[in-house]
Amino acid sequence: MPEPFPPDPVRAEGPPLVTAGRSGAPRLVVLDPAGAAKHEGLPATWRPLAENHEILWCRIPVEGAWRETAETLASPERSDLVTSGPLAADALQLAAEHPASVRSVLLVDPAAEGLLSPGDAAVADEAWLVRHDAEIAALRDSGVEVQVLAHSSDDPHDQVPSPLPLGHDWVVDALREALAELESAGR
Repeated sequence: MPEPFPPDPVRAEGPPLVTAGRSGAPRLVVLDPAGAAKHEGLPATWRPLAENHEILWCRIPVEGAWRETAETLASPERSDLVTSGPLAADALQLAAEHPASVRSVLLVDPAAEGLLSPGDAAVADEAWLVRHDAEIAALRDSGVEVQVLAHSSDDPHDQVPSPLPLGHDWVVDALREALAELESAGR
């Protein structure tokens, strides 16, 4: 059973939304359960993505972040929605409410609603996908792709419990690959 995330009032400080990149470029909407980007800058691993994307980083622990997310998805621009663990089901629901403005839902450690052992993450993610199969199928039928980008593993190089932080190198590398696949498929 996942352990709940400990409250972190420091992460609740700062802006609810951090923006970067080129306006009008392909849009990435990030639902960050950890509240990174506190000082109004993207994690360093994400900065190169801003060269070819508009990035809207929604810092969910901050009051007003959900409102900002809803306003963003209400606009006509298509977005790729990226999130991890505790917000995975919320991301599916948001995509179902805004299928015309969401191209894909890209997930990291979706089963991690709390801390999981890295060795358990892949199995937990598969079980999560099975539990949410009907929602995922409905999204795909409406033209929204759903994909798990990355999950913690028991690899000796993975020293981070599940969920992997959205700024982790593995997450950003997998995101680049997923975006390239979506583009090459004409989505």
